[in-house]
Amino acid sequence: MNPATGQQHPIGLYLKIWGLLFVLSTMSYLVDYFHFQGYLRWTLIITFMLLKAGLIVAVFMHMAWERLSLVYAILVPPLCLLVLVGLMAAEADHTFLTRLLFFH
Repeated sequence: MNPATGQQHPIGLYLKIWGLLFVLSTMSYLVDYFHFQGYLRWTLIITFMLLKAGLIVAVFMHMAWERLSLVYAILVPPLCLLVLVGLMAAEADHTFLTRLLFFH
């Protein structure tokens, strides 16, 4: 194989991923159609959103075939930011509850 030609993936793989994205999008719309409310609604919507984003990143952006170091370089910083946002949210709740306790 000539290194300049690059790697070709079978078209069937892309069609299967498109079909799976269509199914996940349909399920996401069905959450609103069936009028789910509260935490169940948001959990389902976020789950479907993350699954679709993961499929797009893995297959269409070719991350599934990249070296592990490149995957870590792209995925670890956003995960660290999510951890920091979670810590800040916990600190904000603590500060809010403390203010309610002492100033109310």
